[in-house]
Amino acid sequence: MPFNIDQLRNEFPALNQEVNKRPLVYFDNAATTQKPRAVIERILQYYGRENSNIHRGAHFLSQQATEAYESARETVQMFLNARHSHEVIFTRGTTEAINLVAHSFCKKFVTAGDEIIISAMEHHSNIVPWQMACEQYGAHLKIIPMDDRGVLDMEAYRQLLCEKTKMVAVTHVSNSLGTINPVKEIIDLAHEKGAAVLIDGAQALSHMKVDVQALDCDFYCFSGHKIYGPMGVGVLFGKEDWLNRMPPYQGGGEMIKEVTFEKTTYNELPFKFEAGTPNVGDVLGMEAAIRFLSYLRFDEIAIHEHDLLDYATQRLSELDNIRFIGTAPDKTSLVSFLFTDIHPYDTGTILDKLGIAVRTGHHCAQPVMDHFGVPGTVRVSFGVYNSKKEIDTLIEALKTVREMFA
Repeated sequence: MPFNIDQLRNEFPALNQEVNKRPLVYFDNAATTQKPRAVIERILQYYGRENSNIHRGAHFLSQQATEAYESARETVQMFLNARHSHEVIFTRGTTEAINLVAHSFCKKFVTAGDEIIISAMEHHSNIVPWQMACEQYGAHLKIIPMDDRGVLDMEAYRQLLCEKTKMVAVTHVSNSLGTINPVKEIIDLAHEKGAAVLIDGAQALSHMKVDVQALDCDFYCFSGHKIYGPMGVGVLFGKEDWLNRMPPYQGGGEMIKEVTFEKTTYNELPFKFEAGTPNVGDVLGMEAAIRFLSYLRFDEIAIHEHDLLDYATQRLSELDNIRFIGTAPDKTSLVSFLFTDIHPYDTGTILDKLGIAVRTGHHCAQPVMDHFGVPGTVRVSFGVYNSKKEIDTLIEALKTVREMFA
């Protein structure tokens, strides 16, 4: 094992508890990860000693909080290898980041008859904002199909791309299937047609190192709570040129340079897209999560999590009437499955009674479930603190489920 799993688990207070009189087994990491002490303590430190609004005060606490906040921006810049810190926009999460781009980019660059491309495996957060934009501006939404393994049809994608394509928005990693998409190839092909590309990285950054300059994506977004950080905070990376040309998403304080009743001039990047009082405490908590992940090292995380994925897939295959949903050869540590004769919700409910937390349902990816003709799946998703012993516990619990419905 690449790191001491018992020692690592002790850094996560929420894992050391019982659910229904059984030790908690937490396999819902694709929905949200648990938080290490370093994150919790950083948030407590801010509210206990540094609490102040930023960028506006001449007093000590405001200056201290401002320096910490902007230092966090630089940490994110290095984490993503962005060219400039002002290409990092703090948001409430991936959903707001996508909505920001869908609103501001399309307002400036999309007109009637233009086309936007997404994939068949997108989370609703990367479907609905583009549908709304297409309806508003008269554009057409095109879908990259996938096969029954959950792999995108890249030849079909090539055929969809044309001079009318203005934006390609795809997930880096599918939240319902675990598929890792060939985003570098997707980006390069889109750029050949002059289209911009947004990558939804919500499910990627806890599992792999991302270099936005190497990818050459125009936009990349993620959420703090998926990478062992707080909820309600996230990041939009955008290339400087696009962000300078796009209009603001929201109006209010901080995003202005000068306001009169006759006219308002907008602030420089990144503040142009950060209207209102920022979520300082959670930004600092997210910075602590990034430092925590960086300390663990992504190569070691990948080894550990792929080992869990392989082991879980093998053990689940031993059970009767199991159907896997998403069998792409290139996957992160996520398994979606269901018993062919038991509803996923019933499976998840019984697992909860046995102290095991999984996610059931359509996972905010209803078109994916429609593709496979299922009402939903049981999704087991792993984090750095999970173990093979916990997978064994899951298998025994699933045997109990089978016995109950025999």
